[in-house]
Formats: sequence, structure tokens, C-alpha cells
Amino acid sequence: MNVRELNRATLARQMLLAREKIGVVEAVERLGGLQAQEPKPPFLALWSRLSGFAPDDLRAALASGELVRAMMMRATLHTVSASDFARLRPALQPVMDAAMNGALRGRDDGYEVDAVVRAATASVRKKARTFGELRAILAEQFPSANDRALGYTVRTQLPLVMVPELDQRWSFPRDARFGPAPEIRKPDVEHLVRRHLGAFGPATVADVQAWCGLKGLKEVVGGMDDLERIDGKLLDLPGAPRPDAGVEAPARFLPEFDSLLLAHKDRTRIVADEHRAGLVTKNLRVRAVFLHDGFAAGTWEVKATKKLATMTLHPFAKLPREARTPLVEEGERLLRFAEPDAADVRVEIA
Repeated sequence: MNVRELNRATLARQMLLAREKIGVVEAVERLGGLQAQEPKPPFLALWSRLSGFAPDDLRAALASGELVRAMMMRATLHTVSASDFARLRPALQPVMDAAMNGALRGRDDGYEVDAVVRAATASVRKKARTFGELRAILAEQFPSANDRALGYTVRTQLPLVMVPELDQRWSFPRDARFGPAPEIRKPDVEHLVRRHLGAFGPATVADVQAWCGLKGLKEVVGGMDDLERIDGKLLDLPGAPRPDAGVEAPARFLPEFDSLLLAHKDRTRIVADEHRAGLVTKNLRVRAVFLHDGFAAGTWEVKATKKLATMTLHPFAKLPREARTPLVEEGERLLRFAEPDAADVRVEIA
């Protein structure tokens, strides 16, 4: 498959060739979860992909527990379905272990990890806690330990989710399937592979590993007889959409941290290599981008007051004449959704 064929296949699965009218839980599962380092991007991500999406749709699914916000792929915050959390979080434990060991090397003296996990579990069972509260509680029990080590141990070793109605407080999922112990289910690495291919395929093993953070998936994939092999390296789900390379791709806006920009080792199907480095800031924020003809064509930002919400596009290169009107019109629609209190909206191309 060539780059344009890979681009159109991935856009189809990411609902970026046409908005789809489906529920938010199904959408989040099909999208492979939504990067949720901050609260706002998942709302914008769904607006760009779903027909008739309303913010209360996502809020209601989070409040009911059908969707959860938790540390997942690459040990970063994602919004995923409760079902996927139960199946995928155990499979991602090696990623959490690696993140803890890398961040806390030399700063974990004074306690045993298992003892901290037991103490934190007992505390969280009583009530939802912020990590600040947990660190203070654990510091009393482990006075010689580094407080940052205590907090990061809990963050990576317990399958906690953020309680939506309690700002920055964490607890165990309410779903009965998780049981009374923090260990939730047997790791389902094959489901992790299928989730990636369904959302971002066709893909290589290296792509799947870059997305989730796990290593050593080649052996797992080798035992999955239901996968289709393409061109020697690419893997895919049988029957997954692969539109023609000539299918039109509409103007679309992706929020900061969008998973589409992070889901492959080789990201040329979405963004050219020469533009990739500029998408990540010095403090590791992933910039919001806009798509023209299916590919990242620049970044965008918004400044809003009660009188005016202004979106500024920063193209990587001069935009073709035919790209400007669709981008401006789509940008205005996004502004009306994202900044409903602004009296007027405006899109500028720098």
C-alpha cells in the first residue's frame, strides 16, 4: 500500500472522511480511545468525527462510568470505555512498570512497592482521593520515602480512574466486573493489537508498539491467525475499510494531543517527516493541527473573548487556493461549538 492508500484507510477508521452518527461509547472504542491529557481535547476530537455530537453526550457517558479517564497507552491519560479499560489496562502494566522505574530510579528508597500498593488500595477504598491527599497519607506510613516516588507508584501500579464529578480525585472503577481487588482481569494483549488495527490500521508491529508503549509484540502478533498480512509488513483486520486513494478527504481540525498524530512509528500517512518535529513543543504539548486532503497541513490556535473568538491557522506551506474556503468554513463551525459564548467568530490564515 502507498502513503495515500494508508492515509485514506486510517482516516476512514478515524471517522475523518465523513462524520458518523453513532454513540460516544462506540465511537471512543472504534477510535482506540481518546488522548485526554487535558479535559477539552476529547470534546473537540468527537465533534470533528461525529454527526450531531453534543458535549453532554460525553459528560453523561463519563458520569455513568461507561467511559473512564485513566492512565493507559504510553502511560498517558486517555478516555476509554469501561469495557476496554477492564481488558486493556492489565495488558499495559509493563508500560506502567517501565514508566515508574524510569521516572523514579534512585528515589524509591524507604519502602516496598507492594506495601505502598496495599496501603494506597485501603485508602482509596474508603473514598476517592487526589494524588496530593494520597501522598500525604502515605508519607505518614512511609516517612523515609520520597513523596514523588509514592505518588508515581500509586499512579502506575493501581488501576485507578478519575472521578468526573470530583475534580482531580481518583478511585477504582464502579463497574462490578473489577471486583474487590485492584487486579482487574487477565491481560488481553491480542485485544490491544486489534483495537489499534481497527482504529489506525493497516499498521506494522512497530506502529502498534509506538501507540501503546509495549515492547515485544512481534511474537504475540505472530500467533494471531485471524490477522491479514499485507505487503509483507503491514497487518490488518479482515474486512476493515480501505477506501480508494482518490476518495475526497474534507477539511478537518484535530485538537491538541490527538491520537491520530501519535499512533504510528512511521507517521508519514498523516504528517510529513519534515513537519513532525514542529508538532511537539518544548514542554511536550502536541499541537492542534488541521488536515487538507487528508494530511496535516498546519497548526491552529484559538483566542477568545466574549465579543470574538479568533482561530489562527499556521500552514506548513502556502495553502492551495481551493483549500482556503473549506478550512475557513469548518474552522468557523468549530469555533461556534468550542466557544459558544463568543458573540462572533473569525478564522485567519497566517
